[in-house]
Amino acid sequence: MMLDSSVRHQTYIEDCEVCCNPIEVSPRFESGELIGFDSQSIEQ
Repeated sequence: MMLDSSVRHQTYIEDCEVCCNPIEVSPRFESGELIGFDSQSIEQ
């Protein structure tokens, strides 16, 4: 999974590479470094 550190806080949907179910991904960056990461399965 590639993350864009130019955006401090972001939330987006990405499909799981294994089962193809959607996952809500929420990384947080400070000074270009990852400081937090949350993910949640969006069951279908």
